[in-house]
Amino acid sequence: MSMQDFSATDADDPFEIDTTVAHPARLYDYLLGGSVNFEADRGFAAALANAFPTAKTAAIENRRFLNRVVTYLVKEAGIRQFLDIGTGIPATGNIHDVAQAIDPGARIVYVDNDPIVLAHARQLLKSTADGATAYLHADLRDPEAILAHPELRVTLDLTQPVALLLIAVLHFVADADDPLDRVATLSGALPAGSYLAISHSSVDLMSPDTKVKVTAVSTQERDRLRDALHPRDKATIARFFDGMELIDPGIVPIADWRNDIPPNERPPATDAAIYGAVARISQRDS
Repeated sequence: MSMQDFSATDADDPFEIDTTVAHPARLYDYLLGGSVNFEADRGFAAALANAFPTAKTAAIENRRFLNRVVTYLVKEAGIRQFLDIGTGIPATGNIHDVAQAIDPGARIVYVDNDPIVLAHARQLLKSTADGATAYLHADLRDPEAILAHPELRVTLDLTQPVALLLIAVLHFVADADDPLDRVATLSGALPAGSYLAISHSSVDLMSPDTKVKVTAVSTQERDRLRDALHPRDKATIARFFDGMELIDPGIVPIADWRNDIPPNERPPATDAAIYGAVARISQRDS
């Protein structure tokens, strides 16, 4: 079902919205100043802010990183197709807004597992007439279902390069769910010349005190958040890009990735505590 054909009522019956447990999509919405969130989301955000006072800065910088990544991919890398998993609540500067402002023919598939995102898809994710957008209610933990979805196949041509965007979503996937294998499955389905973009919270960029507090919140508040937070170190994050060609400047704090703002005017890396990177998927062995 295309965005143009999407009806918000399609979300009402098949998917139950649990407002008693915080969800990452609604948590980010709150941190970005949105209104599509509930008391459980705001309560967890308050607990997180007690441990990590610059959580809102992290959300804002992550959104800015996403916009720079999409701009680079369209303008410089020539990408016209995007698969965005962990889309979150639609907000200003969605991928199609940025990409189709440069090339109206850009095509985007959005994926999220929060029914709230699905319910807002029609109003907030509008494509140009020349391009296309689609929304899949699916989970990163089941990449095969995403890749096999008929709407993905209708919207994207998987014989042509695609940008796979995993922005601030992998740190909500536990090691037990094998995020490395999930990413490898998704990237492995894309042709050479495709790209992988990731932003991921990292303990490396936290002060020792913040690291202890965030770890405590992640453990003690686990029952209040649908998907617990799992920050990782840079070496682990780098493994998601194995066999790919990292685009300059490599894996860096998100505020430092191809940012025209002078370094002394950017927030310090500790304020976001998120690494970001983009890599090109090279020619694969037959």
